[in-house]
Amino acid sequence: MTTYACPKGHASEESDFCDTCGAKIDGAAAAPSPPPPVSAPAAVVATEPCPNCGTPRAGSSRFCEDCGYDHSTGRIPTLVPAAPAAAPAAGWTVTIAPDRSYFEDNAIDGIEFPENGPSRTVPLPPPQVRIGRRSTSKGTHPEIDLSDDDPGVSHSHALLTLSVDGVWLVSDVGSTNGTYINDDQQPLTAGQSRALADGDRVHVGAWTTLTLKAPTA
Repeated sequence: MTTYACPKGHASEESDFCDTCGAKIDGAAAAPSPPPPVSAPAAVVATEPCPNCGTPRAGSSRFCEDCGYDHSTGRIPTLVPAAPAAAPAAGWTVTIAPDRSYFEDNAIDGIEFPENGPSRTVPLPPPQVRIGRRSTSKGTHPEIDLSDDDPGVSHSHALLTLSVDGVWLVSDVGSTNGTYINDDQQPLTAGQSRALADGDRVHVGAWTTLTLKAPTA
């Protein structure tokens, strides 16, 4: 960078008037400023590798950045394994199976009990689970679909709802053959709800019984 000598001794970047004091400059350029001295590169200090894992030691740091080895005491950290997380309790489930006793008590003319009918257990995902038979034309897509299990089940038969108190409720939604609870002789009326407990049985259709199972501890 070229500077100009001010009569008062300033180094000005302007050639006509000093940019420090405003004095008139005769235009003679001053000697260029010497470049700043170049600092010598810092000496590279060789460090010994960690005797435990071989990672180069960072300066004079006490602990190895990789394995935690203590260069002062020579101790290797012992990692305490975390306690395994407790498995979450299983949610409510329902076992669906043909029930001969229910069939004989409420026999429907023209159908026979399935001697080798399948049994299955499925989860009850909150907040609601619909029981019925799938029908594209009617727009019914129940979570518990008994289309292939029981011809006596209505397309929209019953509804299981988890209350804010954590209790499952069952209600009939206008089924043809009714919804029965345990050994009750009278079915639920349309829209009527009943609280269910672990082991309670819900009877629907011609022979299907759904048995509720509470979560395990």
